[in-house]
Amino acid sequence: MERLSKLVSTLASKGAPVVAGGAVLAGGGYLAGNAMYTVDAGHMAIKYNRMSGVGSTNYREGIHFAMPWFERPIVFDVRTRPHTMASLTGSKDLQMVNISLRALAKPDPAKLAEIYRYLGLEYDEKVLPSIMNETLKSTVAQYNASELIKQRELVSRQIRQRLVQRASDFGILLDDVSITDLSFSPEYEKAVESKQVAQQQAERARFQVLKAHEEKKRTIINAEGEAKSAEMIGVAMSNNPGFVELRRIEKAKEISGLLGRSANRMVLDTDSLLLSLMDGSHGTAGSGGEHAGSVHFVDTGSSYQEENKGRGWLGWLWGRK
Repeated sequence: MERLSKLVSTLASKGAPVVAGGAVLAGGGYLAGNAMYTVDAGHMAIKYNRMSGVGSTNYREGIHFAMPWFERPIVFDVRTRPHTMASLTGSKDLQMVNISLRALAKPDPAKLAEIYRYLGLEYDEKVLPSIMNETLKSTVAQYNASELIKQRELVSRQIRQRLVQRASDFGILLDDVSITDLSFSPEYEKAVESKQVAQQQAERARFQVLKAHEEKKRTIINAEGEAKSAEMIGVAMSNNPGFVELRRIEKAKEISGLLGRSANRMVLDTDSLLLSLMDGSHGTAGSGGEHAGSVHFVDTGSSYQEENKGRGWLGWLWGRK
């Protein structure tokens, strides 16, 4: 008990200097911790002063100093960040369009003080959804559904120009704006598909008509050619009677050549071979129409053809026996 009483009396006599030392150390630590701050890469800071408010000076990456308690840093992320917006809007011809827009946004470094004063650090969440939706609806309403598909690049460029202008009023810079998705209602898509099928069928029918016309022209040309050929043959026959005999000989040679290459055995008369050239009107002395109606037996390696030549059908049958 005596030791405890002595310790209490000692602290009571020296308490004031100890408390003062502790206060000095605590104050020094507070000043050291709040007198310096660091701005990371991709960020930018401004200062808020309790006496003058938000300052207009920007502080880039690195270590900076501030008056403790009187000043505090406000750090902005000035890197580009993506923002996606989907909207259901109507076209000029009253078709519902599902359109998605993607924008790359960042704050304007020259307007950080105004952005913090009027919008705060969540400036993008407060501004971009409303202006993107408004711009999409106002732009899409100027085009028909078919024009939105055919002129998608023009629509995207017009949306970008309007959105950049609207965002600049709030101190927001847009690096890129693009349409990521553009779709219509299922009923409209089915109607477009049916229209395309009908157009393809019409094109096919038009092709068939053109083909029929070409076939008709070809038939007419072939008929004219055949008529001209018949006319020329008639003139040749009237001028030269031996023309017909020459054609018969040519056809007979062609038929005999085909039969000679065939392995089948068959019986033909001279009329079938077109060899009955010496008829009553063109007979010569000693012929007497001997070859008219005679039979020819075609068989490779057979001797019936020579033995029964000129005997007719009965001679051939007799020779077979």
